[in-house]
Amino acid sequence: MQVKLETDGQVCPFPLIEAKSAIDDLAIGDELVINFDCTQATEAIPRWAAESGYPVTNFAKAGDASWTITVQKQ
Repeated sequence: MQVKLETDGQVCPFPLIEAKSAIDDLAIGDELVINFDCTQATEAIPRWAAESGYPVTNFAKAGDASWTITVQKQ
């Protein structure tokens, strides 16, 4: 199952804080798709995923100043 988290318009660290909270509610194997436009999150979210043992299955630029990243709960 994939769950989308829309954090466009939120400044850092709020996209990361919301991602941490949202992934807690997921089952093992589910994916969290995080859409964001905070430049700092392009480093903070992948670093958190790696440190937490969550594989990043997709990371792409979605617009001029927005990105999408998919993190799988393990």
